[in-house]
Amino acid sequence: MGEFIIMDDAGNKNKKKQQHLTNQDFNQLDPAQSLRTLLEAKGRSLEKVDFNLHYEDQLRKLQVELVKLQSHVSKTLQRVAVIFEGRDAAGKGGAIKRFVEHLNPRSMRVVALSKPTEKERGQWYFRRYIKELPNPGEIVFFDRSWYNRAVVEPVMDFCTLEQYQQFMRQVSEFEHMLFEDGLKVIKFWFSIDKTEQERRFKERAKNPLKQWKLSPVDREGQKLWEKYTYYKEQMFSRTHTPFSPWVIIKTNVKKQARLESMRYVLSQFEYAGKEKAATRVLADPNVVMKFHRAIYDLD
Repeated sequence: MGEFIIMDDAGNKNKKKQQHLTNQDFNQLDPAQSLRTLLEAKGRSLEKVDFNLHYEDQLRKLQVELVKLQSHVSKTLQRVAVIFEGRDAAGKGGAIKRFVEHLNPRSMRVVALSKPTEKERGQWYFRRYIKELPNPGEIVFFDRSWYNRAVVEPVMDFCTLEQYQQFMRQVSEFEHMLFEDGLKVIKFWFSIDKTEQERRFKERAKNPLKQWKLSPVDREGQKLWEKYTYYKEQMFSRTHTPFSPWVIIKTNVKKQARLESMRYVLSQFEYAGKEKAATRVLADPNVVMKFHRAIYDLD
């Protein structure tokens, strides 16, 4: 049996502190915490290990709370829509995946619509989204939403100026009708900076499991950064309302963004067992903020 050697982040051996990890060492490991103990004994850096252990622990606890919340929504016949918007590679899909991982699929859906058909292009713009809204007792997660027309479509010239302006006139009235009808809408904007977006694009291009995510629209994202910024800011200023506010999530650190967006959703409801939560269910204001309170513009 051979031996495993743990290298530092630069791929170098630390001859002074480095110690070999043998097969026997690994065979003696139990949970992830044991790995932390072993690395500490071998003089290895624990910063990244601690971060990942904390993330996995908090993720599990928050997912337990999401299961409780789903049960509450189902029993009280509430209708909840959680919208994930943001630039390409901001982490929307990864966050949704963790949100729904342990939820009951019978009362939960993920909606990620493709481009409209010829028939849908002749209909009122909101119609294709109305049919996807949650039924009583259901939570629906939108991986992009009707806000395609506020940012992506005008940036990429997928709609006319008249279509864009009509949408901007109608969207707040549309959301006010949803609010008056008792439908709870949570609007997230996942905020990523230009350098981090470029890094993630390059990572996608190299990873055969992620290459499908890299589209021509993604490749234009960096070139059209300022145009995206203009339309994003127009969207915020014209569609951030008291009944349907924009909630900005700083997502340069993906795992942190996932946890804090979960906390925000949980904070918006009172449900049985919330007071016994094994973790914090209030979002960190340094990561999650309403648009009108955002003093740090990441993207």
